[in-house]
Amino acid sequence: MYDFLKSIDFYKLEHPILKKGSLNLGFFDIFEVFNQTLSSTLAGLGLTLMCIAGFSAYMDHVGASYALFKVFEKPLKMVKSPYILLIVAYFISQFLVLFIPSHAGLALLLMVTMYPILVRTGVSKLSALSVIAICQYIDHGPGSGNVIMASNVAKIDPAFYFVHYQLLTTLPIIIAVGISIYLCNYFFDKKENFVFDPKKVKEELNESKEKEIKKPPKIYALLPVIPLILILGFSSVLDSILALLQIHYQSSIKINVPVAMMISTFIAIIFEMIRYKSVIETLNSIMIFFKGMGHLFVITVSLIVCGQVFASGLLSVGFVDTLIEILKNAGFGVLAIIIAVSILLAFCAFLMGSGNAAFFSFAPLIPNIAKHFGVETISMIAPIQIMTGFGRCVSPIAPAILAISAMTKVSPFAVVKRTAIPMLVATIVNILMTYIYL
Repeated sequence: MYDFLKSIDFYKLEHPILKKGSLNLGFFDIFEVFNQTLSSTLAGLGLTLMCIAGFSAYMDHVGASYALFKVFEKPLKMVKSPYILLIVAYFISQFLVLFIPSHAGLALLLMVTMYPILVRTGVSKLSALSVIAICQYIDHGPGSGNVIMASNVAKIDPAFYFVHYQLLTTLPIIIAVGISIYLCNYFFDKKENFVFDPKKVKEELNESKEKEIKKPPKIYALLPVIPLILILGFSSVLDSILALLQIHYQSSIKINVPVAMMISTFIAIIFEMIRYKSVIETLNSIMIFFKGMGHLFVITVSLIVCGQVFASGLLSVGFVDTLIEILKNAGFGVLAIIIAVSILLAFCAFLMGSGNAAFFSFAPLIPNIAKHFGVETISMIAPIQIMTGFGRCVSPIAPAILAISAMTKVSPFAVVKRTAIPMLVATIVNILMTYIYL
């Protein structure tokens, strides 16, 4: 019996997808692959994402996100034209997403802060919801989970990736989508014969049960900004800027994302101690940070690990090599493949209501595909990563869209009807920018 088992391939052969030694039993090697992937992910990418989530949870706890929005509240109230206000609100939301990298989290914050200002000024309910629904249609900034994943796969610094690769593409997209938001909502409001009724708006806002938020001192608006300052200020990005200015100085201080989040959380704790004059109560609140880390492990890190194991399996059976040969024989070039994969992942995000799940599963395969076509991984992964979020913003089952629709008692399909055209515009501009920079 023993000789028979030894003769079976899965028993005596080392598993081809293992990074280290085999357990000498093919079936057990499957679990060893999972073990090795989990260990390496938790020590690197997983820790980074969990620190970001912990910091975001603590910012929500102390009310710093609310304080950051309050900086923009007065300028918003000064704009009297409804459609101009809508565009201003859109650009503000695209700025806020750099510091609040959560689609649902930012959407809910905007619902209790920005939404009342918009509808009281004369913006229709669906127009306001369309801007809030796409508040994070682009995952950009060194604090975004998808950006961290993309830069990790491409083996470059997240800050460098954001400044030198993302901004070049996302800025034209943001401008184009802003114009389409204006035209699209103007068209739909006119088609649906929208008439501003202040009395009805007042009744609806009074009926809605707004989320209780802490209203901290104005200085708390600085807290969400600190990580971005640390990440960009102590990275290769600063060195590049100084070189352009012909300033011959290179800082030896380098701060990565987890350290930036921990330093920023520590500063927030100091602020809380001064605010409440209680050391013990404030130190107890640090558990909010760790609970945020744990929550992200459940919903995101587990997805990354499973996606990487799945990708390793596809690589080991030769799926990617076979797929590449088929595409080459069919005459597909690099641009065609980038477009096809981008649309595929955007469609997956639409079906699942999440941009992370689709991107995390496919991202590990991109370096091998890029290598076969003779291009850098970053050139292929950047446009794919940017487009993944578009599908989420036209999905009626996306958590953010479901939440804001429920709060205003409208159909999520009515919301995504208004986000569909702007996301189509974003897709077209992304493809054009990929063609230019490829």
